[in-house]
This record gives sequence, C-alpha cells and structure tokens, in this order.
Amino acid sequence: MVPGEHAEDAIVADAGNGKDGEVLRAMGIGGDDDAERQLQQGDGGFGLKSFLWHGGSVWDAWFSCASNQVAQVLLTLPYSFAQLGMVSGVLLQIFYGLMGSWTAYLISVLYVEYRARKEKEGVSFKNHVIQWFEVLDGLLGPYWKAAGLAFNCTFLLFGSVIQLIACASNIYYINDRLDKRTWTYIFGACCATTVFIPSFHNYRVWSFLGLGMTTYTAWYITIAAAVHGKVDGVTHSGPDKLVLYFTGATNILYTFGGHAVTVEIMHAMWKPRKFKYIYLLATLYVFTLTLPSAAAMYWAFGDALLTHSNAFSLLPRNGWRDAAVILMLIHQFITFGFACTPLYFVWEKVVGMHETRSVCLRALVRLPIVVPIWFLAIIFPFFGPINSAVGALLVSFTVYVIPALAHILTYRSASARLNAAEKPPSFLPSWSGMFVVNAFVVAWVLVVGFGLGGWASVTNFVKQIDTFGLFAKCYQCPPKTHPGSPLPAPPHH
Repeated sequence: MVPGEHAEDAIVADAGNGKDGEVLRAMGIGGDDDAERQLQQGDGGFGLKSFLWHGGSVWDAWFSCASNQVAQVLLTLPYSFAQLGMVSGVLLQIFYGLMGSWTAYLISVLYVEYRARKEKEGVSFKNHVIQWFEVLDGLLGPYWKAAGLAFNCTFLLFGSVIQLIACASNIYYINDRLDKRTWTYIFGACCATTVFIPSFHNYRVWSFLGLGMTTYTAWYITIAAAVHGKVDGVTHSGPDKLVLYFTGATNILYTFGGHAVTVEIMHAMWKPRKFKYIYLLATLYVFTLTLPSAAAMYWAFGDALLTHSNAFSLLPRNGWRDAAVILMLIHQFITFGFACTPLYFVWEKVVGMHETRSVCLRALVRLPIVVPIWFLAIIFPFFGPINSAVGALLVSFTVYVIPALAHILTYRSASARLNAAEKPPSFLPSWSGMFVVNAFVVAWVLVVGFGLGGWASVTNFVKQIDTFGLFAKCYQCPPKTHPGSPLPAPPHH
C-alpha cells in the first residue's frame, strides 16, 4: 500500500478502541500519533519520495491555503486599487480577508460535524475523498447538495479558466512573438498534466514552491514600483465611477474566496480538526504580499492601471521581471491543479472510478474535464474583468452565503447545538453571536457582493466583449513598439 492510501486507513481505523475511539482518531483528538507516524514512515521510513510527495501536516495545509489563495490575482489587485482608490482598496482587502477566514472556519466546523456523525454510523472513508457537496448532503439534504455541487463546480471550473488565461497573459510579456490565444492553447496542454496528481496529499512540495514563487513576485512588484517612482503626470482619480468601484470590490471578494477547496485540503490532513485557524493564519501572511504590492503599483502608476489589468504590463522589462513572470507561470500551473482536483474527484465519482488504484487510469478518466476549461479560456480571455464576474456570481454564494446559511441551519435546534462536534470558538463563545455574524455575512454578500458587484462586474464584462469581442486573439495587447519601451500604450476602447 502506498503512503497516500495508508493515510486514509490511519485516519478512520482504530479497531482496538471501538467506534468512539475511531471517531476521536478520525477527527485528530484523543489516542496517540500512530496514524501520523505510520503515514510518514510509509513502507520504508522517511524516504525522499514520502517527504516531497505525501503531505498531511498542519504546515502542509497552511502552505496549501496560502499558496492557493493568491496566485494570478496578485497581478490584478493593483487594477482593483485603481478602481477603488487607495483607502478603499486597503480596507476592503482586510475586510474580505477576515470575512473569508470566518467562512473557511465555518466550512471546517461543518466538515468535522459531518465526518463525526458518519463515523459514528460506521461509515469508512478509505479511498474516498469527502467533498463540500457531500457535507451539505449529509447535514442538510439533497437540495443543499445540488446547490453546493452546482456553485462549487462552476466556480472551480472558472477558477481553472482564470489560471489558464493568466498563463497566456503573463508569458506574453516575455515572448510576444505568439499571441495570447496561441499561448492559451500551449498552456492548456501543459496544465492538462495535472490529471496525474492523485490528491491534495501529493501537493506538499508544490504548495511550498508555489508560495515561495508568489512571495518573490509580490516583493518584486513592490520594490520595482517603488524604484520606478511615479510616472510623469500620474493621477489617482479612483473611486471615480460606481461600476468600477464595485467591480474592484468584487475582485477583492474573489481574492479571499479561495477556500472552495477547504474540505479537500482538510481531508488530506492527518488530523483534520487542527485546521480551524489555518486559513486565518494563511490570510495574515497573504496580506503581507497583496497590500504592499497593490499599494506600490497604484502609487507609481495611478489611473494607467485602469487599462492595464496585469501589473507586469507596466513594469520595465529586465531579468527580475522575467524571473517573476516565469515563477508565476509555474505557480499558476500549481493553482490550476488545486482548482481542478476537486472537479476531477467529482467526475471520478460520476463515472464510478474514484476508488480505482491506477494513477494512469484515473488520469485518462480525468482528461475530459480539461477540455471545457481550455475552450472557455479561449472564448473569454478577459484577464482581470473575469475575476470580478466570477467573484460576484459564483464566489459570493460558494464560499460566503452557502457556508454561513448552512451553519445556521445545521445548528438551529437545541439538540444539534448540545451534541455539536465543535462548540463556538473562544473569541465568540455564544451560538447567538455566531448566528448574528453569519446573518451579517449573508446580507452583506447578497447586497454588496452579488447585487451591486454582480451589476458592476457584468456591465464591465459586457464592455470587454463589445470592445474586444469573444475569442479575442490578443486581449489588451499593446501596439508593437521598439524593444525596451517601459510603458506600452493602452489599448483603444
């Protein structure tokens, strides 16, 4: 048995301690650390393959959350600052970062509740990855399952599309001999290789490298913008129009709504109950990347960002920028895999191949998922505006509204609260307090995120279609200028 498979055995099995011991071991409380030690030792001690390939610790989960939370969106946040203005940009990042951490916490609580209930019933999850729609089904019934499945899968589909669009947008700033559409074809084929990564257990080294790459890119952008200084005649007019303001706000909502894969990351942990505050800690680190880089770019380039949704397009080309582009490309490949892996799991379950041991057979089954992603990236190559549209229409429900409502309904009865696997947190020890916060999240996101954000982002998205057309060959590509020109001319609107 390979270590990745052994992990699921160790998490759910405790034959010596009976059913109660099984539940405690599964949730990472009580008992000893045999499961973790067995996983780490695998079949032959602490080998290099096990160290690089088989993750499940708290640190693995932290790296996965931080790495997945900020990828290509790092390059569009300066664009959002130009739409929002400096003050709103900073405040909304902090606000949505904390709100996203809260709903990620709710998702983790509901996962623990679902798994505890199922394992008390003797259900085994050996070779089965629990997903968000299954949690909703087990706690609230088939209608919630359908809603969770529809929103989550659609969001992850377009999340993968966005990563593919970002790959083509970024590589163009190193090699513009090919247009962005052609680069999308090429990177679609490259990203299809993620079908060979079995599960989130196997993203250990990728998550670590991905976060390192993003960290380099964020600080390169910050330092490069500061060194470049303000461009001549720079203006900072944001917020100027309501459409732009709420478009920028929903891009930030999208930025901190990357926890659609929370359940899968938790399930890959040796002790899932330790996940509770990991997303918050990841968000705090992400703030050190997103706030300085976006603020520095907006300070240096101001309103020029309104027609340059990719921060790379305004920075002078040199070795440092090329390195950042290459590192972001690799990280976007990793993030593509993060977004696609839950879709692969769903598809495997639909066709009855989820418990198949053969990696090659599962990879072959997964390939059809990549095709519509590839196609949609070619139809809608609008790097930047598509983030806001996805944020308003999909992220708002997937990772904000549905988890908050699900938590209220799961614990609405006194008996459910009494027997809850997870009690309210120490910083908010009242069930009523939790419900009030949840109600605020639902109301805010429905009105501001989905309502006003949806109106603004769809209006802006339609404008991009009118300006550039579907299947745009080279979205926001500047006219060819002499080599070394630091500031490409903006596209005609």
